[in-house]
Amino acid sequence: MTDDIFAESFERLLGGVCTPAIVREIEAGAAPGPLWSALAEAGFADLLVSEEGGGAGLSLHAAAPLIEACGRHALPVPLAYTVLARAALERAGANQVDGPVTIADKPAHAVRDGIRCAHVPFGAVSEWLVVTHDGACALWPAKAAKIEHDGIHGSLDASFLWPSVPADAIGLEHADWRAVGAATTALMMAGAMERLLDMTIAYANDRKQFGKPIGRFQAVQQQISLFAERTFATRMASRIACPATRIPLDRHAVAVAKGYASAAAIEITAIAHAVHGAIGITAEHDLNLYTRRLHAWRRAFGAETAWHAELGRAWLLDASSALDFTRAHLAPSIA
Repeated sequence: MTDDIFAESFERLLGGVCTPAIVREIEAGAAPGPLWSALAEAGFADLLVSEEGGGAGLSLHAAAPLIEACGRHALPVPLAYTVLARAALERAGANQVDGPVTIADKPAHAVRDGIRCAHVPFGAVSEWLVVTHDGACALWPAKAAKIEHDGIHGSLDASFLWPSVPADAIGLEHADWRAVGAATTALMMAGAMERLLDMTIAYANDRKQFGKPIGRFQAVQQQISLFAERTFATRMASRIACPATRIPLDRHAVAVAKGYASAAAIEITAIAHAVHGAIGITAEHDLNLYTRRLHAWRRAFGAETAWHAELGRAWLLDASSALDFTRAHLAPSIA
């Protein structure tokens, strides 16, 4: 079976089980169980698990189109993060867990009442979290924690407070989960941007002003051209960050991918809303399903300022020219 067949099958599945109405229901607090069951039963949670372990045995680069599809459909469950967590469980020789798994954005830290993880992406719809605490990586159950939603309309992020390290935590091999989460999130952002671009072009061709579609006005065309440039540059950058072999990832490549995606999200969402006008800010229009998600993903695992600063420090410490640094650290190495 080819990677294209995986992607086509996944797109067909999402088209049926992840409609805008279902996304809105889950964002409003409905249980994601039926949607998750459809995804898990189809085997898509095991994309990176080896064939010997019952999975598809894909690399992160080969799975990139499917992760992008999660963003393109505004999938309201952390399938992309679960795929990575299940592969990590296999590498650790641990039993697989049921239910969606997310990745904590930052290391867990001790507070007066216990151990806290703040602003976890997809925390509100996850049963397990990949947590880094005291230098160790493990899978912690969400049910053992007090969960606090962030209060933002439609947000799926949440904070967690455990009284202590859960007794049923599952140890994982050490990994740079911040980089893993950033690279995966950049892929989802690329998919969401593609969907927004399609919606914006379609609206510009349908909406008429002064007797002709607004898409024929040069000012609108220029904005959509910039939109397209940022979208496909994000896709290229995010795929470069995904190795054709097993993890670990190159943090320099991840810095480019997530830094560019987060910066582009600001510009892209502004253009999308400008072209759509007043209709785009209504709750009934699907535009907000993607623009809200892009703003949430922009800050997840580090926004553009954090990754650009890291990349700048790496270049200064390298002491080579910008061209040599790019050739040595940022050129695609995908076979």
